[in-house]
Amino acid sequence: MAADTLINDFELPFQLYDVLGTEKLTEHPKFAEHSRETFDAVLDTANKIATQLFLPHNHIADKNEPQFDGKKVTMIDDVKVAFDAFRESGFIAGRYSFEDGGMQLPETVMTAVAGYFMAANPSTTAYPFLTTAAINVISHFASDEIKSAFMPRMLTGEFTGTMALTEPHAGSSLADIKTTAVKQDDGSYRVKGSKIYISGGDHELSDNIVHLVLAKVPGGPGGVKGISLFAVPKYRLNEDLSVGARNDVHLTGLIHKLGYRGATSTALSFGDVGECYGYLIGEEHFGLRYMFKMMNEARIAVGFGAAMIGYRGYQYSLDYAKDRTQGRIAPNNKPEDAATAIIQHGDVKRMLLAQKAYAEGGISLCLYGSNLIDRINTCEDATLKAELSELLDLLTPVLKAWPSEYGPKANDLGIQVLGGAGYTREYQAEQFWRDNRLNPIHEGTNGVQALDLSFRKLWQNKGLGIQILKREVTQDLEKINTPETAKLAGKLMPYMGHLHEVLVHLSKILQTEKALTLTGNAQALMNIFASIVVSWIWIRQASKAEQLLNDTTDVEKQNFYHGKLQAAKYFIDWELPLIKRDIELLNNDNAVCTDMQAEWF
Repeated sequence: MAADTLINDFELPFQLYDVLGTEKLTEHPKFAEHSRETFDAVLDTANKIATQLFLPHNHIADKNEPQFDGKKVTMIDDVKVAFDAFRESGFIAGRYSFEDGGMQLPETVMTAVAGYFMAANPSTTAYPFLTTAAINVISHFASDEIKSAFMPRMLTGEFTGTMALTEPHAGSSLADIKTTAVKQDDGSYRVKGSKIYISGGDHELSDNIVHLVLAKVPGGPGGVKGISLFAVPKYRLNEDLSVGARNDVHLTGLIHKLGYRGATSTALSFGDVGECYGYLIGEEHFGLRYMFKMMNEARIAVGFGAAMIGYRGYQYSLDYAKDRTQGRIAPNNKPEDAATAIIQHGDVKRMLLAQKAYAEGGISLCLYGSNLIDRINTCEDATLKAELSELLDLLTPVLKAWPSEYGPKANDLGIQVLGGAGYTREYQAEQFWRDNRLNPIHEGTNGVQALDLSFRKLWQNKGLGIQILKREVTQDLEKINTPETAKLAGKLMPYMGHLHEVLVHLSKILQTEKALTLTGNAQALMNIFASIVVSWIWIRQASKAEQLLNDTTDVEKQNFYHGKLQAAKYFIDWELPLIKRDIELLNNDNAVCTDMQAEWF
């Protein structure tokens, strides 16, 4: 695979068409004007733009961060060129209807499109992706007046968007935010407060930036029930909707990050002189519910981005391992024998296999989640629609947390494959890790995802989500008709039983004082649940690969399918058994973490 090839040519067609059957979506009226040919054309365009305009400046932008002179933000010109190409391609509006100027493409295809850009340059990609997320909230919950003011130009990329949640003192504890919004006679609000770590919070890439800001209206309920959501533009709009005077929103400084250095991370101040105009999204006090719409979609995107950065690092170290010679392998291990490429060494194979299992497992997992969204949106059976929605809700913490934990682990192994070269800035392996290290933190830390899974998602609606998951897994396992994959399925089944036993046990302690132990052991439950889900995802890939392996004489395709099968074997033989520790901890209500006292550290 060439160094400037972002994704193996076989990977996305295999995931989209062989594993997920994405072509079937064209049978639904919503996607009837599309075909596999149009999907492939869109993917080809994404690949070209990402390779030609995003990839070349990824390393350059990392070395040349955006600068703030007290008045405006400047950055290398390449970012603007790439952003303009992205917006002119129509990808920001790709999911939206033809009537809205969009391409009316399935979520599954748009997620695959995102893969090229995340692999090429996650920093520059952040600007249009944040805009898409903001559009989704406005389109679902804002009034027609707000939609008409902001959406058309956000869909074209003339305006960009952000989400402004975090405050310096509050972090993930949104109940403690202090930003306020006071209603005016004209129906607008005056927003006052400060936000921090706002990605894309200031730049000169677009004519305006629309911040979605969480704030509290005085007199509202306490805690999260009193949070409202506001559209706060960098520039106010005139009556004819043209861009007007500067709003009372100010950049107070850029934050200098470990990775993602090409994207601005900002501290913003709202209402320093009391003239920050904000416009209510939906109803007062429902802001957190609206923002979770954005955050849940963003969490899938974060997981997928982590998988793609992990994949990029895997491919980078794979190329290096094929070219770098060192040592000799028996029987050709005499001093006079030629040195061998390090890819021939067993431990290097182990590290590459782990990277492959983590990255391609994450890619397949997140594409499955995106396909669930398409299945929900095209489902006409109300009962099935509700069931699939419950399944997506259950899996969302995993879709975010598992790839964002194991993507950086893949990048760490990528550095190790390069050895000393991997620890230098002359090679990009270290940047992949730095860029990916953000993903376990933002859009809800992985610890928050584990708590969400452990205390909410597994139990809501009387455990409907887990029931539907078991049904989906069982249906897939029953269809397996290939011998190697059948062995893998046989290895997974006992762990399904162990998960059931753990959940039965936890259901009994949740209303007792022992439930406190789960606050310290939530990650153990996430490990068990996610490892079983990803094992199933790998079995889905392995089953299809083993079938196709028998149907082709193309050597390159055979190698690709063998690789899929071997990575599935690696995951289920090497990774899945590690959850035995977590099963024991949970079944014994292990209290080591929760019993630790702050004074003992």
